[in-house]
Amino acid sequence: MDETNRRELPRVVVYPPLDGRRRVTIDGRDVGVAVAPDEVALMMRRAGVPADRIALDDPDLVEWQGGGRDAWLAAPPG
Repeated sequence: MDETNRRELPRVVVYPPLDGRRRVTIDGRDVGVAVAPDEVALMMRRAGVPADRIALDDPDLVEWQGGGRDAWLAAPPG
C-alpha cells in the first residue's frame, strides 16, 4: 500500500481481549466490540473501507493491542 492510499484509510485500533470481546475504534471513534476478526472486518466495511482494501494483518491500517488477530479469549459461560 503506498503512502497516498494509507492516508485515505481510517486508523483501526483493536484493544486487548477481555472476556472474549475486543473493543474496536476507527479514527478514535468507538464502533463497538468484536468477538472475531470477521467482525472487525465488518466494522471496517461499515466505516467505508472498500472490501478489497481490508487487510487485518497490515500494521499501517490495524493496530492490534494485547495480541494479534488470533488473540481472542473464550467468553465466560452464562
